[in-house]
Amino acid sequence: MGLRTPLYQKHVDAGAKLVDFGGWDMPIQYKSLIEEHNAVRQHAGVFDVSHMTVVDIDGVDASKWLRYLLANDVQKLDEVGRALYSGMLNDNGGVVDDLIVYRRAQGYRLVVNCGTREKDLSWMNVKAQGFEVSITERPDLAILAIHGPESISKVCALLAPELAEKVQALGNFRSLEDQQWFIARTGYTGERGLELIIPNEDAPALWDSLLAANIAPIGLGARDTLRLEAGMNLYGHDMDEDTSPIAANMEQTIAWEPSDRQFIGRPAVEQHKIDLAAGKLPILTGLVLEERGVLREGLRVVCEVNGVEKEGVITSGTFSPTLKHSIALARIPAGSVNCRVDLRGKLTPVRIVKPNFVRFGKKIFE
Repeated sequence: MGLRTPLYQKHVDAGAKLVDFGGWDMPIQYKSLIEEHNAVRQHAGVFDVSHMTVVDIDGVDASKWLRYLLANDVQKLDEVGRALYSGMLNDNGGVVDDLIVYRRAQGYRLVVNCGTREKDLSWMNVKAQGFEVSITERPDLAILAIHGPESISKVCALLAPELAEKVQALGNFRSLEDQQWFIARTGYTGERGLELIIPNEDAPALWDSLLAANIAPIGLGARDTLRLEAGMNLYGHDMDEDTSPIAANMEQTIAWEPSDRQFIGRPAVEQHKIDLAAGKLPILTGLVLEERGVLREGLRVVCEVNGVEKEGVITSGTFSPTLKHSIALARIPAGSVNCRVDLRGKLTPVRIVKPNFVRFGKKIFE
């Protein structure tokens, strides 16, 4: 038996297929992965993501420490409620974890992956030495993510009018707090939506209200197809502590300015930029297979680079329910052309595209 979220019994009652996910008993699907995927793309769905780790950061050095700990710069969070996505790097420039950080009225809130919880907390505590900062894990909080074109209007219909008006006005990567509820316009699907971080004891009643409002329960299976269509990385697959963010399509999450900010891993990733320009570092890009077949993680990719065959690998792959063909993220040599994927011994041509495929239910690559 694994760890259980406050909504475990709700998943059992809904007939969910439960699997071990990072040590947690989580719903992989309820009825049909395809139906759940399409519910989010076309209407609204709710995910229980309470297995993720919430960490509150406070203290007089909170901002100073986070500017050292993270590759992105919390100085960008110039207003309470703003949020940003960042990698937390090691000294070699590998990705310890990826996370979202929110600015609060007092301090900051981080949401990190469940599978890296112990490693992350250990790393943070080691790197906090010499700073006046407090690091507080919040296992008393649940997280519900509601996404889809109808998600915000349906959630707001359940809220008090004054709070609903504030939620409707939230911009992307913005958050607000209402007593013990934390509501953010962030997510992992490529759709409009909200993430609600609330006390554990409030989660079951909210779940029931959401389902009563015709918001479909969605498992982790559809969450994965949705995030891959949106070109979003999955930790431990598309990047890890041995992978540079430069080789993981994450350079946009590195704040290079001001140049005197010395964040952990900076010298290493600066060298990685040089290595990439010299063709010594691979890239993470998108692949599309529009004929029969499914691109899967671990499949070999053979590409041509300056007339020479070189190899890469698929890091995430699936059949896209929205596009009706297979898509993948793959780490391949820089400058690659004419890529082919080894499908059961047959080298099958694929197209290289930007590493995102669907936004708001629509194809976005050429």
